[in-house]
Amino acid sequence: MLLSHDDVYVEANRSALLEVYGIAPEAPDRPGDTAPSHTRRALRLAGVSDADIDAQLQRWCEAMSAEYVRLLADRDTSAWRVAAGAADVLEAIEQRALLTGNPEDVARARMERLGLAGFFPPGHGAFGCEREDRVELFELAREREGGWPPAATVAVGDTPLDISSAHAASARCIAVTTGRYGAGELGDADKVIADLRDLPSALTSLAAGDV
Repeated sequence: MLLSHDDVYVEANRSALLEVYGIAPEAPDRPGDTAPSHTRRALRLAGVSDADIDAQLQRWCEAMSAEYVRLLADRDTSAWRVAAGAADVLEAIEQRALLTGNPEDVARARMERLGLAGFFPPGHGAFGCEREDRVELFELAREREGGWPPAATVAVGDTPLDISSAHAASARCIAVTTGRYGAGELGDADKVIADLRDLPSALTSLAAGDV
């Protein structure tokens, strides 16, 4: 739902990497990846072994989250752009959960700034530092919602990885072309929409079997 680049995230991540691993390597972006998975790829490219990564990965998650929240508290984010109609769309969807590759404190701090935190209460959803593999986040999120059946789960995302991970988790996916990818690149989704405000009707269409 956040359509702007988040410089606070970049700064917090670099600070946490330096604190925990003593280096702050970068890796090519893989949109939709979980934060731990991206960090592992960056550290591997810098020659850090998986054993050394694993030994400190949870500490990195904690340091990164704390630094993000600390930095965001004093940052002007008035220029952040959120998908048009996001609050109205979320209000219209009765069953919803926040599934994201970001650490939970980061995701919730963002939602707070965007005025959307009330739609995602604590104890629900699934977050990157809980599972490194995005596919595994689906099972966790469904469990926290009382056991959503996979076939009734619909992910909403804007990257090819969002789509492939949803399908690997036996869920369906509605893709939104508000990010860096166009309709052609998101064609594997069960439905592609150009505007988040079209989500309720797209969900109704999927439920009716109109693919």
